[in-house]
Amino acid sequence: MNRRNGSTLLSLFALLLLGCGSPKPIRYYTIPSSTAPSLSTSAESVTLLVANFNGPDMFKGSAIAYRVGANEVGTYQYSHWVEPPVAMVQSSLIRLLKGSGKYQSVASAGSNADGQFIVRGRLYDFEEVDGPSITGLVSIEFELYDRKSGKIVWSHFYSQSEPVQGKEMSAIVAALGVNLDRGLKEAASGIDQYFSESRAGKS
Repeated sequence: MNRRNGSTLLSLFALLLLGCGSPKPIRYYTIPSSTAPSLSTSAESVTLLVANFNGPDMFKGSAIAYRVGANEVGTYQYSHWVEPPVAMVQSSLIRLLKGSGKYQSVASAGSNADGQFIVRGRLYDFEEVDGPSITGLVSIEFELYDRKSGKIVWSHFYSQSEPVQGKEMSAIVAALGVNLDRGLKEAASGIDQYFSESRAGKS
């Protein structure tokens, strides 16, 4: 082996070592659980089931999404949710409804529980939106399905943007958490109102 070939091999080996450095770690984020209102002293004799929420494939994965302009949507490579957003919406809503104490029981529709009413919906937006200012956009459609009648007896569409207080990922996550919490509480309040009015109509 001549000296030139030896130097070339050493250079290639050095580049290979540099390319094998430690990969950038993925950071995982979660949002605080929704704070349930004060426990009710008179629970409805209703078993509520909460179905899996539908949504774009992007929200069935764990990468945190962002939007630039009207049409460009992407995801961060190294910033992820601890669970897919569609699953996060379902589990957060179950905790909120269960914690209210207003129902006989609240469970996932995939569980062994049986109930007449199913809460279901679709997640349309759950992302950072970049513009003159950064916001966290959440858009969700909720509906209450009555198995007995085969009809949707209540529905609600929520869509709000929450200002992000800073440019760090933690600030974006916080804004999305605040926004989701507000939307879930609107839905929980609407479901409660439906059953209250239904009970009043029968008395």
